[in-house]
Amino acid sequence: MTVWYAAILTAGLGLFGGLTWLALRERLIGEVDRELDAGAMRFEKYFKTESAEVAEGQLRDELEEFCQALPLSSYILLQGSSGFVFQYPYDARALRNNFRTHRHEFTWKGERFTLDAGVPIGDVLHTLDLLRLMLLSLIPLVIGIACLGGAWISGRALKPVHDITAAAFRVSIDNLSKRLPVPPTRDEIARLTEVFNSMLERLETSVTTLSRFVGDASHELRTPLAVIRTSAELALRRARSPEAYRASLQEIALEAQRMTKLVEDLLMLARRDTGAATMPLMAMDVRDVLTDVCSEMRGLAERRGIRVEMSLGDERAVIAGNRPALHRLFLVLLDNALKYSTEGGEVIVAVRRDAAQVAVTLEDFGSGIDPGDLPHIFERFYQGDRARSDGGHGLGLSLAQSIAGAHRTEIEVRSAVGAGSTFRVAFAARHGREDIENQTAAGPITSLSKMKRKEQTL
Repeated sequence: MTVWYAAILTAGLGLFGGLTWLALRERLIGEVDRELDAGAMRFEKYFKTESAEVAEGQLRDELEEFCQALPLSSYILLQGSSGFVFQYPYDARALRNNFRTHRHEFTWKGERFTLDAGVPIGDVLHTLDLLRLMLLSLIPLVIGIACLGGAWISGRALKPVHDITAAAFRVSIDNLSKRLPVPPTRDEIARLTEVFNSMLERLETSVTTLSRFVGDASHELRTPLAVIRTSAELALRRARSPEAYRASLQEIALEAQRMTKLVEDLLMLARRDTGAATMPLMAMDVRDVLTDVCSEMRGLAERRGIRVEMSLGDERAVIAGNRPALHRLFLVLLDNALKYSTEGGEVIVAVRRDAAQVAVTLEDFGSGIDPGDLPHIFERFYQGDRARSDGGHGLGLSLAQSIAGAHRTEIEVRSAVGAGSTFRVAFAARHGREDIENQTAAGPITSLSKMKRKEQTL
């Protein structure tokens, strides 16, 4: 920065000095030329007047007397086409290099005259030389002082940057909670520091979430693996009856199924996080998906003595959606509603539609969600105190929210302890009754990840 500053300053001062010197030179020389021209005009007038009144011999005396009134060291040379010559001073060696001459031509009595007038410009040249010397000596001095000042100012200006750099070097994965000091200047450096601190905060949140995710996943996988290993070791420790082996294998199969479901959920969430999964969206009637989900969960509802009431309406509720993904989403929500409903209770599955959207609500009248748990229910592996005894992994609602996000919507929750919960998902409505009939011929409507890469279908 200092080098560039010095180069620009040198060019600027050099241009300024050169233009100043040239402007002053033109001004001073121009004044000399104007004085010479005015003097030549006066000499011409005097010559014409005297030549009309006196003889040639006396004319020279009159001209010499006129020239003596001119500034010292002035020079006059008048030549006529017929051979008349008048020179002042008579010694031609008076002409020197520092003379400025001006030629003036005129005609008198049919004869053509040439008048050369000159004055010394030593003072003018001395002034110009003095100015040039001052410029050549002062400009480097000014540039040197400016460079020192620029280096000092640059150092002070860049000090916050050096401080930020040093503080950034001290930040590592082990101390992401550290923040950079924000200068009180409220300038660009302060805003840069605030942006950097904001980035660190997001990074810390991501790393914390990832660490918790890895820890929870490890913990959740450790339990079924331990059960499988223990069951197998107990079964192999001594000879057992076929019934005992069958019981051990059933326990192993149950834990393997539980672990498989956990791994599938983890992989699905990981693919959604990295954008590695696509969801081709097609025109579909969301009532069909809800009917399938309710039929699938009917047995579980009957075992728990819970009635599932469907209020789907008679009009089609057409949206752009991925049927397997939406089936999984509503399956999670309905299973959650049945899980926390009281025996003999009721779960209402309803569809509401208007010109802009299709809203699906699942309402239960069970135990509800604690206010402290409500902001965290969509976090991965998060389980409230009452949810930890249900044997789940805490991934269902997180997966459902991820599927909703892929459909460019989100799950809204209203809940009160002891009064139940309501989950609502609103989709953009598609218009036209031919959407479903034509979806096979038209193919997928859109894919949220199509712009990124080719991926496998969820």
